[in-house]
Amino acid sequence: MKIHEIREIIKLIDQSSINEFKLETEGAKVTLKKSSGTETVVVTQPVVQAPAAAPVAAAPVAAAPAPVQAAPAAVEAPKAAPSAPALDDANLHKIVSPMVGTFYRSPEPGKPAYVQVGDKVNPSKVVCIVEAMKLFNEIEAEVNGEIVKVLVEDGQLVEYGQALFLVKPE
Repeated sequence: MKIHEIREIIKLIDQSSINEFKLETEGAKVTLKKSSGTETVVVTQPVVQAPAAAPVAAAPVAAAPAPVQAAPAAVEAPKAAPSAPALDDANLHKIVSPMVGTFYRSPEPGKPAYVQVGDKVNPSKVVCIVEAMKLFNEIEAEVNGEIVKVLVEDGQLVEYGQALFLVKPE
């Protein structure tokens, strides 16, 4: 299952009155739950590992602290993002987080970042990882262009829909 497919599902669930959504395909299991205005996203690649990787009882416990801890980041991010590139914002593409999790710029500690400011990207280029419940989800650029700004610090908690990068489309 591709990340853009998951994003589309999240958008549809967000616009509907559905509170919980589960989808199992051949190689993936996706569970979406809305609670008090926030969404918890659990994506598990192998269906066989789903019970061991994300027990139903553990999901609410693990997901509950994230909105509380991530709330200050969500409040600060919208204030910081519009102030810097306010004029260019209309011409730039925002790569946003498809889920709540921890943002990582590189595949593992000590390795170079996936992208730097000034790097050229294409729609399938991995630009970062967002870790959610011990699952590392690769985020792709979605457009052809050049990375103009990295909006999030390595290791920072991010919210669903929070801008991670600004890209000047080609």
